[in-house]
Amino acid sequence: MINESAEELWENFKLQNSTLPNHYDLMTFGDTKDRANHSAALILEGLKTAKTTLLLEYQRKEKSVPQEGSYSMILDGNNQAIGIVQLLKVSILPFDQVSAELAYEEGEGDRTLTGWQELYQDYFEKQCKEEHWHFSPKIEVVCIQFEFVYAA
Repeated sequence: MINESAEELWENFKLQNSTLPNHYDLMTFGDTKDRANHSAALILEGLKTAKTTLLLEYQRKEKSVPQEGSYSMILDGNNQAIGIVQLLKVSILPFDQVSAELAYEEGEGDRTLTGWQELYQDYFEKQCKEEHWHFSPKIEVVCIQFEFVYAA
């Protein structure tokens, strides 16, 4: 599916750097419009520079895990492009091995590891229940650390 706001923003970004690839991914956050808008606002404020997703979600959608150095278009709750990030680090690890650094970079809640674990365990347990998966502290998550490089 082509997102016109993303296409336009990417073309504007490419005007400033002609060596950019033609490909970018779309990056969304949360499971509701409000959560997506909240995350988009945190990114624009510079508070959110990381994202964590269940590895099972990539497998369910038959999508490859993003690669370091690639670009992603951030979409808000209305599926409108708000900016572009470049992926700095991508790692796959068990939920209970996520670091305090990554929890802080997620920008959610009080930005502590304990706060992140509580928030994301609730979110991932709900997602697992809906998809008929089993949540455990050892479930693998994809951790993406990124840099906001271009605003809409």
